[in-house]
Amino acid sequence: MIFVTVGTHYQGFERLIKNVDNLVDKGKLEENVVIQIGYSKYIPKNCKWFRFVDPEDFVNFCKKSNLVITHAGIGSIVIPLKLKKLVIVVPRYKKFNEHTDDHQLQITRELEKEEKIIAVYDINNLEEAIIKANSFLSSKLKKKSKILNLVENFIEK
Repeated sequence: MIFVTVGTHYQGFERLIKNVDNLVDKGKLEENVVIQIGYSKYIPKNCKWFRFVDPEDFVNFCKKSNLVITHAGIGSIVIPLKLKKLVIVVPRYKKFNEHTDDHQLQITRELEKEEKIIAVYDINNLEEAIIKANSFLSSKLKKKSKILNLVENFIEK
């Protein structure tokens, strides 16, 4: 599952929601997608959605997901990271009237420098970021853990 969250800020984040919905419509996302849309006016046509979620359910959605796509609200980033989920961050921009300033851009840049997240500064690059995240996840899943290697070696001997 892919979980998309835009947080609880009073300005909508249609740019992200529309883009994800379009990717699902075009068949670019094969997993189930669930979107928390907040105050956004755009209603997804191709995804399950809801406006808000309580903190416990937010954690549960993150736990169930393979990938979390989020705005750059620190709470929306930290929880999936603590759960060791892949996180794509799309900052809200003042120029698009998505926030009152560009502090989300600053947060995104810092976390990207630390290689904690995959950053998307141009919404047209979201599909590419998802492909990058999925290939990272696939390669991570293909790698055997040290303990599995030890067990296999022991069994073979």
